[in-house]
Amino acid sequence: MSQHLTPVLRAVTAVVSVPDRHGAPLPARLRYDRADPYAVRLSLGRPGTGPVDWVFARDLLAEGLRRPAGEGDVLVFPRHGCLPDTLRIVLRRPGAGAALVELPASETERFLRDTWELVPPGTEAAHAGIESGLARLTARRD
Repeated sequence: MSQHLTPVLRAVTAVVSVPDRHGAPLPARLRYDRADPYAVRLSLGRPGTGPVDWVFARDLLAEGLRRPAGEGDVLVFPRHGCLPDTLRIVLRRPGAGAALVELPASETERFLRDTWELVPPGTEAAHAGIESGLARLTARRD
């Protein structure tokens, strides 16, 4: 498969906190695939335990680097004076509580720049469904 179709992946260490518990470092992975050009995936978890995946808008992640963004299940907060290289993401599920995920902001910015090279902002609609169309043309099954 050519380089421009390869998903963008970035492995980072996240610090995950839940109410009444101190934050714990966890392996995390940010993933972007042009087959779903509007979304990013955040996977949290230790190897062998099965990750917990969250999918949310790429634009939400980008906006959250500059100012507080989001509503509902995913909220993103930019760097703070005390934590200059930390992007904070609050993940909530009704009935299951909430978690605060802290990611390295510089790594998150690099990840986003890589996604923008793959699919520039504003061109997502042109890329939606391209992977499945290519798979049909080449008779590739995923």
